[in-house]
Amino acid sequence: MLIYGVIYLKAAIAAEVKEEILSRVKTGEVVSSLAKQYGISDRTIYNWLRKKAVGTVSLLEFNHLKKENQMLKEIVGVLTVELEKVKKKSRT
Repeated sequence: MLIYGVIYLKAAIAAEVKEEILSRVKTGEVVSSLAKQYGISDRTIYNWLRKKAVGTVSLLEFNHLKKENQMLKEIVGVLTVELEKVKKKSRT
C-alpha cells in the first residue's frame, strides 16, 4: 500500500502475540496503549475483538459492563449508608 510516498506493509502478527494482546485487553488494559506498545493500529485490536466475539459478549462490552457494575455497586453502598442514617434519625 502506498500512501503519500510511504510504503506500508501489512505484517502478519504471530498468533501468540495476538492472544497475549487480547488477554491483556481482557484484564482491563487500554487498547490504545497496547497498540502503541506492540506497534500496531488500535483498529486492528478492535477488529480482533469483534471477530473473537461472534456469538458472545465482546471483551470490550464485558469490560464496560464490569466497570459499570462496580460503579453501581458503589452507588448502592452509598445510598444504603445514607438510608441507615435517615432511619436512625427518625427513630430518635
